[in-house]
Amino acid sequence: FRFLVNNLAMSTSSVANPTFAAQSFVNKFNEDYETKHLKFEEQFWGTKMDLSSTPEVTFSAEDLTKTKNEMEDLLSDYKTVEEAKKLKESLPDSAPEELVDCLDIIIRTCECYSTAPELKEVRESTNMLESELGLKRNRMELGYKDAEGNFQKASSVGLRNVLQTNEDEAMRKAAYEGLRSIGPFICENGFVEIVKLRNKLAKSKGFIDYYDYQVTNSEGMSKQKLFEIMDGLEQGTRPIMEASLKELEKRHGADALKPWNTSFKLAGSLVQKMDPYFPFAKAPLRYCQSYSKLGITYAGSTMNLDLLERDNKYSNGFCHWPKVAWTKPDGKWQPSTANFTSLANPKTVGSGLRALTTLMHEAGHAAHFANIKQPSPLFGQERPPFSAALAEGQSMFLDSLVSDAAWRAKYARDKDDNPIPFEIIEEEIKSTHPFAVRQLRSMISVPYFEKALYELSDEELTPERIQALADEIEEKIQGGLGPRPLLSIPHIISDEASCYYHAYVLAEMSVHQNRAFFMKRDGFIVDNPKVGPDMTSNYWKYGNKKTFLDLVKDFTGSELSGDAWVAELKQSVEDMIASEKEEYEKSVKECTDEETKLDLDMVVRFVDGDTLISDSSKSPNGVLGACNEFETFVQAKISEK
Repeated sequence: FRFLVNNLAMSTSSVANPTFAAQSFVNKFNEDYETKHLKFEEQFWGTKMDLSSTPEVTFSAEDLTKTKNEMEDLLSDYKTVEEAKKLKESLPDSAPEELVDCLDIIIRTCECYSTAPELKEVRESTNMLESELGLKRNRMELGYKDAEGNFQKASSVGLRNVLQTNEDEAMRKAAYEGLRSIGPFICENGFVEIVKLRNKLAKSKGFIDYYDYQVTNSEGMSKQKLFEIMDGLEQGTRPIMEASLKELEKRHGADALKPWNTSFKLAGSLVQKMDPYFPFAKAPLRYCQSYSKLGITYAGSTMNLDLLERDNKYSNGFCHWPKVAWTKPDGKWQPSTANFTSLANPKTVGSGLRALTTLMHEAGHAAHFANIKQPSPLFGQERPPFSAALAEGQSMFLDSLVSDAAWRAKYARDKDDNPIPFEIIEEEIKSTHPFAVRQLRSMISVPYFEKALYELSDEELTPERIQALADEIEEKIQGGLGPRPLLSIPHIISDEASCYYHAYVLAEMSVHQNRAFFMKRDGFIVDNPKVGPDMTSNYWKYGNKKTFLDLVKDFTGSELSGDAWVAELKQSVEDMIASEKEEYEKSVKECTDEETKLDLDMVVRFVDGDTLISDSSKSPNGVLGACNEFETFVQAKISEK
């Protein structure tokens, strides 16, 4: 098949050959998509990171919208779907399977975006409003007033860090109010109109509303089916949540239920105690060491990592791929290029653990998409019909390791290389495990909010109603206002991430199911060299060729279920301490000297906006050298006044 086109091209009868015609169509579409996708992703990265324009490229909301429209014009042309279906029907039974797969993915992808000509203006208007709101949100002056009444600038991540670590309740309340200010801001700067336009587009295509449109395209299930799953999880964990709220009040008093106090009461002193064992400067090294031991490689990928907090930078971690991994018709491998980001202020207590968890998460996305081995870039692009739950399931499985006592015994170490004492881990379990259900409830509140949001009529869609609805959902699902206001979550305003958060819930179900599988089969996960190869061969290589639910079932042998997750929530504190202590002590005994070489089969570039910090392809010690250069850069930042 790889050389089919070349062989047919030499045939005088090739023009009449349906296989040749189909392969030519596929090749042209793949080439066009790759070009337009790259231009859009360059704009996406440049505007989200607030990069300086160059003589070669200008970064702006207008150019972001233009390149996005050009990419979506290609994907939304229904003539492409008709042509692909016609070519598929004309193929002989002997046609290569990969060619049929390529036509199928073109059809599936374009059907997600195909738009009637009269609705093109709606789609383009939505794109423009989204780009403008995204830039305004990035440049919003966010922060809080300190004890002296001075305004302290802080990102949403920084504000959440204040909620978790600051001992002064007044400061925590000020930080919470800073987060609350995001809601009115986005509602007054285009979000209301965006919701209306999204619904208009979805309903014109025969969907109930925009949420139904998004989940059908990305997960292959209706909104009704999704919320049957969600309702089961919500109802099954409500008693656990109600018990946790009573326990929180019993331990810490009624004030602990106030949204600006909850995070601090649960983890404030612990964050201080844990901080020395999670130095931010070493976060990339720890991630690389851990992934290397898991047998994870990146198939020649290049990764650009922008990890530090700065003004006007997008306020959430993400991973995108300007170049998608795929196998070209001549058999040549196209490695991926990944851009991913987190926000960390290395001078802030708790930033190291938060940044490392984000790093392990986004690096999981990068590993997943770097290893997709399919004959078209459409199998490995992160937009629908790619399952968001599948994508998040891989990254969340890997970031879950950071919470394991076995992982911390090896990788959570202070400046003198001492492992975090188990006493701190035990204190954390006692302090947080009875309230672990809060994470689940916080997670499911986002899809419940967006479901209710897109069910509002245009007449009901006002800034005031949207803000009131967000509070209503928090009260109903979380049992009170949460420390992270729903309208401060960046996903809801972003095209590619709106009506997406259910994916984290489905993914978390798969995380616990996959963890249970590895533990039953191998007895351990941390530094298990089978993890990388198993994830690659059973999940990653397929891209969106197989469904999320099928992949989970095929690997674990069971249908997707929340049973393992709920079982962990129900586990007693005493049993969890005992099992984690056993894993911790075993892991401490296995610790060896740090590796002098990390073989991840990738090039990593650490950047800070326009500044290149280090490049493993130019470092004598490769990835290890680049990590060390990043550490030196961060230490210098910490030393600055």
